[in-house]
Amino acid sequence: MADPAFSVCVYLGSRPGDNPLFAETATAVGRWIGQHGGQLVYGGGRSGLMGTVAEATRLAGGRVVGVIPQALVDKELANHQCDELHIVTTMHERKAMMAERSDAFLALPGGIGTLEELFEVWTWRQLGYHDKPIGLLDVDGYYAHMLRFLEQAVANGFMGEWQMGLVRTGTEVDALLSSLVQDAGLNAQAIPLRSVI
Repeated sequence: MADPAFSVCVYLGSRPGDNPLFAETATAVGRWIGQHGGQLVYGGGRSGLMGTVAEATRLAGGRVVGVIPQALVDKELANHQCDELHIVTTMHERKAMMAERSDAFLALPGGIGTLEELFEVWTWRQLGYHDKPIGLLDVDGYYAHMLRFLEQAVANGFMGEWQMGLVRTGTEVDALLSSLVQDAGLNAQAIPLRSVI
């Protein structure tokens, strides 16, 4: 394919989770990225939701860039069908490369690794290390309790509302991804207008 119109870093679980909506949403995200001429940047695994989003992107015609530490290659079963698979030494290298290669960030359901990645790029944005948009896809209320906890952190004076405003939260794949790409300053008209099935 031609150079991608945009590049989205997606953080999500290396396990499938217990709700079929998680995999359905990961598929929809990958399909949207591919159908709109984009590139997926992710953790490089082929298991769980990670494998699902990568395969959906690839089948929809998008580019897939995986970044995985050597220590996790065997545990996460590295996805050798990526257009680019970067095997790095440390998690720090992994996250730095993923951030460098992306125009925007999107978190789907996942465990503590997903949460750590989300909070790190959120902190980096708060501190001015980047100004790339961040999205949180709240699939079937998965993040509802966490968001309530963060509102409590605001109420208790440990965060400001402006920090909450640094992450765009949504439940619809098309609307959230469209807004992230537009917020990244990319020309939306350059993105092929194809419906997501």
